[in-house]
Amino acid sequence: MPTPEKTSFSAIVTAGRDLLEAGGQQGLTMQGVAERVGVRAPSLYKHVAGRAALLTAVAEATVDDLTSLLETTDGSLEELARCYRRFAGIRPEGFRLMHSTHAPPSSLARAAGPVLRASGELAGERDALDAARLLTAWVTGFIEMELNGAFRLGGDVAGAFEYGLRGMRRALTPDPA
Repeated sequence: MPTPEKTSFSAIVTAGRDLLEAGGQQGLTMQGVAERVGVRAPSLYKHVAGRAALLTAVAEATVDDLTSLLETTDGSLEELARCYRRFAGIRPEGFRLMHSTHAPPSSLARAAGPVLRASGELAGERDALDAARLLTAWVTGFIEMELNGAFRLGGDVAGAFEYGLRGMRRALTPDPA
């Protein structure tokens, strides 16, 4: 009779996500995950090929969570951006990991779906991808600066975010010719 598994892939990913948020990518180690799930580090290799595979699994789970949240919004540019910002505030290290090479392109493509739809509605289907990239780059840059404490001149950062969203809407809406 085979020995029952003492952990699961799901438990490993959950532990990995917790360690990531607690200590960043440096804090996400095979040994740390093993301790969290109550096994010895070599036992993890039955479920993940190594640290790189663990980082990929954690990134994919994080992107999947973001995608689920984006899909619960009304689909507007503003609500998608606000949702993205709230998510980054809750999972800042996961947010950063999503922008690394560890995030699988297939997961990122699913997350891009709601943004592409909103961008297409504003800018037109022909420019939807360019508009989505512009929006994503601005929102991601703003959030990263916010997470890093880069807005040090005072003022209302939340108000600045809303100001930027109004500007994005204007920028992505073609002029009626």
